Amino acid sequence: MPVCEIDLRVGGVYRYVWRRDSDGSEMGASGIFREIERPARLVHTERFDEAWYPGEALITTTFTAEGERTRLTGTMLLESRAARDAVLKSGMESGVAAGYDRLARLLAPISNR
Repeated sequence: MPVCEIDLRVGGVYRYVWRRDSDGSEMGASGIFREIERPARLVHTERFDEAWYPGEALITTTFTAEGERTRLTGTMLLESRAARDAVLKSGMESGVAAGYDRLARLLAPISNR
């Protein structure tokens, strides 16, 4: 990820750019933080530089304590059914799942690695 800029405050903006190892192509996205409720919830918009679904998404991420663990839940609200269908057909699910798998490995206790 060659670009990861985050101004984590209500009204703050973020920008991410991912680079594919195989061919060097890049994909960028940005948005605005709408709500920050520490430590439980983040709400932000998302729009890709080269839009592959119509409109803007509203992403809500919640963090719920469960004993010594934390459950992370992400919800994506899209502007239309057409946008939802484009996201579901995109294969984005596998990329998001890979990212969550990497996060789980990074956060796992050393004894569980």
